[in-house]
Amino acid sequence: MGADRELWKAYDACELLNQVSEVVPTLVDQGSEDTFLHEQLKPEALRKAAEDAGYSMTIRMQEGYDHSYYFITTLALFEFQTAM
Repeated sequence: MGADRELWKAYDACELLNQVSEVVPTLVDQGSEDTFLHEQLKPEALRKAAEDAGYSMTIRMQEGYDHSYYFITTLALFEFQTAM
């Protein structure tokens, strides 16, 4: 995204939480075996940013899952079935 880190903030979920005007309860499902987990995704930073902003967010770690299509389709189907 370029060298200007200020431009990155427009795509950073932690930064964007400081700008919300309406709080919508949010669920984040994250695979515990995701290779991007600690260096790029940083769910602990997202959790802290949500708390600091007073934003209602639940972050659930899904044991054994990674960043794959299988994870996304499995959890999306589960959420869809649960909502029905």
